[in-house]
Amino acid sequence: MAEEGQRGGYSRLAGDEEVATASGGGGGDYDERKLRLLGYEPQLKRNLSLLSNFAVSFSIVSVLTGITTLFGTGLQFGGPATMVYGWPIAGAMTLVVGLAMAEICSAYPTSGGLYFWSARLCSHRRWGPFASWLTGWFNIVGQWAVTTSVDFSLAQLIQVIILLSTGGNNGGGYMASKYVVIAFHAAILLSHAAINSLPITWLSFFGQFAAAWNMLGVFVLMIAVPTVATERASAKFVFTHFNTENNAGIHSNFYIFVLGLLMSQYTLTGYDASAHMTEETKNADRNGPIGIISAIGISIIVGWGYILGITFAVKDIPYLLNPENDAGGYAIAEVFYLAFKSRYGSGIGGIICLGIVAVAIYFCGMSSVTSNSRMAYAFSRDGAMPLSSVWHKVNKHEVPINAVWLSALISLCMALPSLGSLVAFQAMVSIATIGLYVAYALPILFRVTLARKHFVPGPFNLGRCGVAVGWAAVLWVATITVLFSLPVSYPVTKDTLNYTPVAVGGLFLLVLSSWLLSARHWFKGPITNLDG
Repeated sequence: MAEEGQRGGYSRLAGDEEVATASGGGGGDYDERKLRLLGYEPQLKRNLSLLSNFAVSFSIVSVLTGITTLFGTGLQFGGPATMVYGWPIAGAMTLVVGLAMAEICSAYPTSGGLYFWSARLCSHRRWGPFASWLTGWFNIVGQWAVTTSVDFSLAQLIQVIILLSTGGNNGGGYMASKYVVIAFHAAILLSHAAINSLPITWLSFFGQFAAAWNMLGVFVLMIAVPTVATERASAKFVFTHFNTENNAGIHSNFYIFVLGLLMSQYTLTGYDASAHMTEETKNADRNGPIGIISAIGISIIVGWGYILGITFAVKDIPYLLNPENDAGGYAIAEVFYLAFKSRYGSGIGGIICLGIVAVAIYFCGMSSVTSNSRMAYAFSRDGAMPLSSVWHKVNKHEVPINAVWLSALISLCMALPSLGSLVAFQAMVSIATIGLYVAYALPILFRVTLARKHFVPGPFNLGRCGVAVGWAAVLWVATITVLFSLPVSYPVTKDTLNYTPVAVGGLFLLVLSSWLLSARHWFKGPITNLDG
């Protein structure tokens, strides 16, 4: 039976109690019935298993991508000690955030994910539309920024691979210009959009292959690189050495450790993809939440192993960070290259290892576009985006094709500032970590405050611990938001300023002003697309 009327303009067909007690023990009919109770007619093909759902998030988290990209940051700020101990700290708190998200995902398994949760959780206080608007825009812009940073980092890695393959920085190797790098970036995005235009069965296959590649790649590299290296670091160095020489004018050990955490926290993002894929996942109210938790948990384990293995091949930190080395200052590439060159007189094995990482990053970007497009599809289905009627259309394969190409195009545009200034580009990409985590924290905050008494959990729930876990998650996001907004170099100039608060604050002002000036008059939050 439909719930009477609307609360705060938020159209709903069923209350939380009715959704939570939907009959059925799983399967397609149960999933479709529950989605209709949440207000949506099923339009996407529900072919994803738990493994496929997990694979999308695991491929986006991709420890090979995040750790490889920011390994130099970890070495610069604290070195081995920061990475070895910072990873489990960030991992444990990320798992707390993931658990809080998984509980809400189980109650509301829709492609909209976070913004739908916020609307639902705030509906009793009439704040649903604004909560949905704020969460949705932080989520989708954060996702686009993730795709931008992932694919641009792959373009940069390809540049390094070409440099080392042609003789290295000190042997006359070819260093691609910023225009060539942006061309690489565009080509990568084009291929990702093309792959994401295929039926979901193909994406499921690629996602599972990507997950397997990430898993096997980590084990190959963490064993091969330190084994091949003729000189290895001692266990004492790996577990106790704290690098304070950062050339950034920062001398506080705690401050250095905090900045080094960025490597870990940047890597552990993107697992909301499991929520955005729930309308294509079987037994979504169980498998979506499990996909979130398993992607985080397994990434923590294999990521720590990867950090340990590679760090045993680290000897001379200043040299690895020196832009005059063969890899042009790309620290982990220099580690791989030197390990094989010291053993065999040639660094070709190290270049092959970088190729393994490049494939992992490629699949990470592919899965990121998948997640972006589902979020754009859902957000436009509820009328939140300009030209919404265009972006939520699906093709004959039940793929939101227009949303796929929109996501790729915006991610390309977000990389264009790199042509003028890397500082401007880094400000844009900073939204990938902080902006996305703000979107994660908002529905959790609403669940432990406004919705504390009326939230009805789904099959996956934390019981009495739900509120405590939710508060811990919110406090962690608040903490990292402050910490990662601190200056990363002194003295602070226009070239060394940390533009994260500028970028995230600017996004907030844009979203807020658009709400006050326009959206509050017409955006009513998630609306039903059921006939009648």
